[in-house]
Amino acid sequence: MTMLERKSRVNIHSKLTTVSSRPVGPGKAHPFTALDHAMGLHSLHVVFYYKANIFKDFDLDPSRVSLSDALSLYPPVTGRIVRNGDGNWEVNCNDAGVRIVRASVGTTLDEWLRSADGVEEKDLAVWDDMPEDPINWSPFRIQVNEFEGGGVAIGLSCTHMHADPTCATLLYKSWIDTHRSRSVVHPPVFSRSVIQARPDPNTETSSAAYYAAKSAARAPPSEKMATATFKFSHAAIKRRLMEISENCTSATPFDLLAALFWTRVARLKVKAEGNDYSHSLSVCTDARMVSKENGKPVPLGYYGNALHFSLLSLEQVDGCGLGHVVREVHCHVESIDEEWIRSSIDWLESRKGEGGKYGPPFRMYGPELTCIRMDHMIGPSGPLTYEAGFGEEAEPIHVSYHVRSVEGEGLILVMPSPEGGLARAVTVTLPEKELAELSKDEAILGLDPTFLLSGSVRY
Repeated sequence: MTMLERKSRVNIHSKLTTVSSRPVGPGKAHPFTALDHAMGLHSLHVVFYYKANIFKDFDLDPSRVSLSDALSLYPPVTGRIVRNGDGNWEVNCNDAGVRIVRASVGTTLDEWLRSADGVEEKDLAVWDDMPEDPINWSPFRIQVNEFEGGGVAIGLSCTHMHADPTCATLLYKSWIDTHRSRSVVHPPVFSRSVIQARPDPNTETSSAAYYAAKSAARAPPSEKMATATFKFSHAAIKRRLMEISENCTSATPFDLLAALFWTRVARLKVKAEGNDYSHSLSVCTDARMVSKENGKPVPLGYYGNALHFSLLSLEQVDGCGLGHVVREVHCHVESIDEEWIRSSIDWLESRKGEGGKYGPPFRMYGPELTCIRMDHMIGPSGPLTYEAGFGEEAEPIHVSYHVRSVEGEGLILVMPSPEGGLARAVTVTLPEKELAELSKDEAILGLDPTFLLSGSVRY
């Protein structure tokens, strides 16, 4: 049975709207930045999986009350998107509310994690694309999915104009902190000063040139894509880092995994196409810990998009040695500085037309293979992603991240793992045939990964 023929195991049975517990004052608006506008073709989806049956009845559960309290910190989340006088998008903070969807899943949680794939996982975070007139459209959706025999998956979806993975994660964690009567550790910060053009802009950088090339790139032929998640243990990553330490003594788990998957994907492309040409990797990092505001890093709670895309190109990737590629990835990541980031913002702002209207959005993820680095989400006590527990015995066992409308060679997300330490979870979206081959790759299997949500992949 094909994916198109398979009946969904997720059954949506009710919808409601949740508003903030404290009304928003009249006339409040949240303008989107040039970077927010550039992300307009994409949407973001995060799914938190829980073994525990954390809800008895969500309609009456205290968690819904705490969600309303948390939403009072985020007026843009409960508002509606409108055009302002310049023709740009902004949020009318009118507290129209967040759509809540409830669903049941016709299988157990363990069976779902074994047998579902990235396509089916989308059913846990059903999404309606933004209509031409979004005045009544909720830009955020929360879907509560209950599995047979216990267990819950909560899907958070939003337009990428509103939030990047860090922002969406901290919004969700604010709900958890509020539910557990704890202080919100990273409250939202709505300052726009850093993510705006400077009085003396600089668009003559390689960073700005890359954004310009990305905006002009033609969409490649569409292919059927598949997604799988590989989980690597602390011990396996530590062992491999020691093995390549002669090449790069300060390599991080991201450097290793980005280089490993890049080289193996490049090998597949050389094998399929018969060409040994230069290869490029688009490295996506979070600018919050690099950009400065009054000499200090931008707060982790900055609300909106703070992603930066940079291009790493090598004449040869396949066959030149993993340690060499790890060193190149490490040096590239370390070289990303405030000027790179600010110049890309300067370029985005320079696209304004007459009257101040921003340029149209374009595919930020692609056409090159894109790798997202989320190391900044690991705090002193472990991954912030996995601190989103509704109680001491109700921590998430897995968190999935997906970006939609990705085009080109594919997407790799290197995320924290619940094990902590050097352990990482890597979610890979590639053309279906490539992913099936990659999942049998000896170099990757040598790190003893655990596979999740890879039901369409044949090993």
